[in-house]
Amino acid sequence: MVAPTIIALGGSLLYGDHDVKTWLGQLRQTIVHLEGNGRKIGLVVGGGKPARDGIQLAKDLVSDRFKLDEIGIAATRLNATVLQTMLAEIGCNVSNIIPTTTDEAASLFESFDIVVMGGTKPGHTTDAVSVAFARDAGAAHVIIATNVSHVYTADPSTNEDAEPIETLTLKELQEITGKEALGPGQSAAVDPIAVNWAIDCGLRIGVLDGRNIRRIEDALEGRPFEGTLVQPE
Repeated sequence: MVAPTIIALGGSLLYGDHDVKTWLGQLRQTIVHLEGNGRKIGLVVGGGKPARDGIQLAKDLVSDRFKLDEIGIAATRLNATVLQTMLAEIGCNVSNIIPTTTDEAASLFESFDIVVMGGTKPGHTTDAVSVAFARDAGAAHVIIATNVSHVYTADPSTNEDAEPIETLTLKELQEITGKEALGPGQSAAVDPIAVNWAIDCGLRIGVLDGRNIRRIEDALEGRPFEGTLVQPE
């Protein structure tokens, strides 16, 4: 079997201030093109606004962090269902179920060209899920598409001196993200757990602003792309 391509799509891409309908149409065209060229594609979809809103609604009444995470996971699976339905509508050979584990997702490539999933279990963001999916499916790299153009030296939303980084190693990325798991509803350029797992299995990671589909396409085709390339040691 051809090694699949795994793409993590941040929930912000489905609920951002860009033209989401146009973006979804472009994403669908890209997936159709890849499938037509014999590629296998795994999409891991984040929770975005529905996850944040659900967690915010519940957090004053629910003290269990893992229960809050399960609310966020439910939102990711809702978003995954939206993309799965959109692709099935135009005849793509996409899995008709939303897998709940990465080994289940990997096994679905035996029957389908495209597998769409959301989160798996509390404590694991969809960044981490995408790395585990790549590991289980035999992929060599993961593309993490968000609404941020690069990994930065600091948080660009709070530090005006933050600078984008073009290339770095997984260990250098770990120095930026740390090693501890994120809390419910928290976010980072790349989830620290995903970085830890990528180090363990030697994956390459591309981080880019997925609102521009061309950047995703460039990374998929192995062309230079605007974003951050993270290499194993």
